[in-house]
Amino acid sequence: MRPLFKTSLILLLGLGLFLLLFYAQQPGKVSAQQPTGSVPTVTGTPIGAFITVTYPEQINVRSGPNSYRYPAIGVLLPGETAPARGRSPGGDWIQIAYPGVPGNVGWVYAPLVSLGPPNAFLDIVEPPPTPTPLTTPTIDPTLAAQFLPQLTATRLPTFTAPPPLAVPTFAPESGASAATGLPMGLVIVILALVGAFGTLISFLGGR
Repeated sequence: MRPLFKTSLILLLGLGLFLLLFYAQQPGKVSAQQPTGSVPTVTGTPIGAFITVTYPEQINVRSGPNSYRYPAIGVLLPGETAPARGRSPGGDWIQIAYPGVPGNVGWVYAPLVSLGPPNAFLDIVEPPPTPTPLTTPTIDPTLAAQFLPQLTATRLPTFTAPPPLAVPTFAPESGASAATGLPMGLVIVILALVGAFGTLISFLGGR
């Protein structure tokens, strides 16, 4: 048992010496106390002022602060964010960073987005010049003349005198009135009286 014990002791001493020499050659490590609190993590929140699309549909990003004077250069989806760079003089439009377009900036309509963080301040940015059309439209005078109404000269109305008015004349009727020289009205009255008198006589004779 003693030789085995001596052999084991020699092996343990040799192993310990080997480990001592191995760790002695490694560079010294300084142990530091580990923090007991929570370690802060880096998040993807934009630094500085930013906008978030609150409109339920996608919105247009335009080259300037006006829907009619400046063309659309891109879109933002609902919930999408972008760094804010400034605002228009009236405050209705916000300039944002929009890479990939001329100047890498665009404009969004302020009522469609929310500005963060709270109490964020944006400087006033002058609007860019409105884009000019590549060609100036011209009017062809020959083509325009085809659509102009042709006015014809009108003659003034002329007055033609009516023919002279002919007044008809009636000749006296021939008959009993002409022979007797009595008016026709008087003859009619006399005949009516005679007829009435005859009717009265006939009535009295019948009784």
